[in-house]
Amino acid sequence: QVQLQESGGGWVQAGGSLRLSCAASGRTFSTYAMGWFRQAPGKEREFVAGISRDGGSTYYRDSVKGRFTVSRDNAKNLGYLQMYSLKPEDTAVYYCAATPGAILATSEGYDYWGQGTQVTVSS
Repeated sequence: QVQLQESGGGWVQAGGSLRLSCAASGRTFSTYAMGWFRQAPGKEREFVAGISRDGGSTYYRDSVKGRFTVSRDNAKNLGYLQMYSLKPEDTAVYYCAATPGAILATSEGYDYWGQGTQVTVSS
């Protein structure tokens, strides 16, 4: 198993930036693909970005392409989601998740989840 903990959320004005971190412990981090998801109040959880086990492949939902960058440092057991040009519609609780398989765009495919970190973007 792998345990995940997000950090780096907060409050920013529209157009601002935040970097979220996902610290992993337990099973070797490099054996898991990682996904980032978000959920706004009353809304379903949605896929944001994902990265392959070796960092060689990334995938983003259309609404964040060009603004968000997902990365990882397996030597430090850390994953990152760098967010630029934030918009009010980005406001949500952000979660990192891990799967021993390939990157997946649905939450059902992930075995391990962090507790989430709040991102609030004001207009």
